[in-house]
This record gives sequence, structure tokens and C-alpha cells, in this order.
Amino acid sequence: MNFALILFTLLVFSGVLWALDRFVASKRRGVGAKSPWWVEYGASFFPVILVVFSLRSFLVEPFKIPSGSMIPTLLVGDFILVNKWTYGIRLPVINKKIVAINEPQRGDVMVFRFPGDPSLDYIKRVVGLPGDRVEYLDKKLTINGVEMAQKADGDYLHADRLYFSPRYSEKLGEIEHKIIVENESPAFVSQTTPYPFRDNCTYTSRGVSCTVPAGHYFMMGDNRDGSFDSRGWGFVPEENIVGKAFFIWFNFSDLKRIGSFH
Repeated sequence: MNFALILFTLLVFSGVLWALDRFVASKRRGVGAKSPWWVEYGASFFPVILVVFSLRSFLVEPFKIPSGSMIPTLLVGDFILVNKWTYGIRLPVINKKIVAINEPQRGDVMVFRFPGDPSLDYIKRVVGLPGDRVEYLDKKLTINGVEMAQKADGDYLHADRLYFSPRYSEKLGEIEHKIIVENESPAFVSQTTPYPFRDNCTYTSRGVSCTVPAGHYFMMGDNRDGSFDSRGWGFVPEENIVGKAFFIWFNFSDLKRIGSFH
């Protein structure tokens, strides 16, 4: 379901009712007469829908984390806010950039439209920028020939299943964040789908190596063995970008999770 399209449709419909009521119907009816209830009722929603549509389209948009692919950074049930303008101002619904501001940086947590089905929104971490050579071999991440700094950081407890996973601290660019790696899981990519620029990647028993094409990004989840990401479905084109995730505003299970994250 394209919520942006639904909201835009409601905005247009209520806006038409508001304009008719104010500029046409008000001149035809007598003093003190009222518009039909359905016109008056529909027009009254226009200012509210306009504010919501503008905020959601150009400033911030709320999302809910549906899966564990970004554990330990983001958990299932986290409600997050996404900055819609930091990567440029885009036209609502068609998502076309009209004003360039910043480009995604390595390490950003980004929401984007899934290339395989643009009606779905995904959230992953930016690992590879256009032109980068990204290698994830033997569960070690190397970018342009440089292995990303990684150090052990204890264990992560999966509270829902009561088991521990090794946790590491990894640095991508200027951003240091946590990841979890299942040492007993195989290093090779177990699930792939056909995708554009598939020839840019080489799969082996040790993992995958890819060269990121121009205008695209290579995304990975922080739950390295529990994330279906660019290793399996390819690259994210620039036109699919939605925005940068930056704040957890609620979690019904744990209010301590409210706050910013890396």
C-alpha cells in the first residue's frame, strides 16, 4: 500500500472541497446558510491533511522496524524517525529529487524503497558508495582494499529466544556502531535473486565481492547473518532513497530505547 499516494489523494480531494466551499459555494448561498454537511466536513480536514502531508513529505517520516536485520542497533518494534531532507528535497509520491543537499555517507542508517518491490520500505546501513569495491569474505568487511576496524564487544542477548550472539564494534567512516556475527553460520551467501549489475559481483564459498555501480549504494544489516541485503539482492539506486534514520521515538516493550542512535 502506497501511503504517500493515499495521503496525496486525500489532500487533493479535501483541497477541492475546501476551495469550492470558500470561493464558489459561499458566494451562491445566502447569508448564514451552510454548505452541505459532506462539503463542510470534508473541507475541514484540508488544513490538517496539508500539515501532515508536508511534514511527512519534506521533514520527517515515522517508520516501525518490522524485522531483526538491524539488531543490535534497531530492534523489532522500534518506532523511528527518518530525516526526509538530509539527502535532498524530493517530490512526494514520485520521489524525484529537485534540490540536492547531501549524499549518503558510509555508515549512515538509511531507509529506501526495496529495488525488487518499490512498494516496500527497507532499512539498512550504507556500506558501499558509488565506485567502491566491497568485499565481505570470511565475515570480514573490506572496502577498497582496507579491512574495516572491528573489535570484540561482549555478547548480545536475544531476549525473545534466550541465546547469545557475539557482538562486535565496527567503524565505517566516522561512524562506530555495533554488529552481531554468528560464528557458526556459513560464510557464503545462501540466498540471492536476479538483480541489475549482477556481473559486478563475484560469489564464492567465502562470501561476496562487489563493485558498486555509479548512482548506487551497497547496503548491509548490522545483524550480519540475519539480514537479507545487498549481498543477496543487489544495489540500491539513488532514486530509491527515502531518508536517513536518526531517532527512536518509542518502543512499547522498552521505553529506555527512546533516543538517537548510530
